[in-house]
Amino acid sequence: MKPSISVLGAGSWGTALAIQAARNGCQTLLWGHDPEHMASLSQHQENIRYLPRLALPKSMLITDNLEQAIKFSSVILISVPSHAFRATLENIKPFISSNTQIAWATKGFNPADGALLNHVVEQVFSPEVNCAVLSGPTFAKEVAAGLPTAITIASTTPQFSEQISTLLHNPCFRTYTSNDIVGVQVGGAVKNVLAIAAGIADGLGFGANTRSALITRGLQEIIRLGLKLGGQADTFMGLAGLGDIILTCTDNQSRNRRLGLALGEGKDKETAIIEIGQEVEGISAAKETHLLSIKHNIEMPIIEQTYKVLYQNLDPRIAVQNLLTREQKAEC
Repeated sequence: MKPSISVLGAGSWGTALAIQAARNGCQTLLWGHDPEHMASLSQHQENIRYLPRLALPKSMLITDNLEQAIKFSSVILISVPSHAFRATLENIKPFISSNTQIAWATKGFNPADGALLNHVVEQVFSPEVNCAVLSGPTFAKEVAAGLPTAITIASTTPQFSEQISTLLHNPCFRTYTSNDIVGVQVGGAVKNVLAIAAGIADGLGFGANTRSALITRGLQEIIRLGLKLGGQADTFMGLAGLGDIILTCTDNQSRNRRLGLALGEGKDKETAIIEIGQEVEGISAAKETHLLSIKHNIEMPIIEQTYKVLYQNLDPRIAVQNLLTREQKAEC
């Protein structure tokens, strides 16, 4: 019997992962909460809203019935915005069985308390449930189109990360496994904030030198927070750390970078969000990361200034100036 997987979340990333699994020969079901949207996917065999002109595999099942989705497979892959993650877990809880395993491709912290998402899984279910996180330098459109991609799959249960790897891995989609579920999550969440910062700098016209400095110093901020929360240093130099930072800070497919560009060009946040038309995870991640830096007494000046631009209406030029006029110090 073919392996199976249920993907929850029919946005661009959830759809791309479902395409990848189905393309790889898995029995695949894609669930979305909006009946009209899911009916469109079924009718057109295409996610017109998020991944236009990319055909869905004919073998892929599509539903808005959550109970059907959970009972379809013991492997559940969640790809919803971070603010909807806990609610999704609570909604599926009545339908899961004792052998259900939870993976997610959501990048962010729990908005209510800044918790890592594996802690949310443990709170809603139990610490014994097998869980895994997928992260790395990935744009949904390129994955759906079958362009070469590499990601990290982290779990404290090696057998589960290997299982997810087997479901998704092929010559155009390379999967690496890790046991650092903390570091992979921190990298995936905080890089979105750095992408906003890099976009702001480019929107202001500050050039490649500034962008490179932001990426490099931003990586140090991620490492400080990640180590404090229990992550492993090597993780932040890999796909889920430096790889994802480079991707989102330098390419305009990144919604977070596009938000930063708009802010740097003088647009207000609300207008920019409307123009982007999709979830911009770095907005909430900026607040949650800033609060974590205060809680753990970690110096994160780029995160701090980005937070002030987003939540305190600080002029982006002043934010950059604040970074440039900080006290001289040794690089560390």
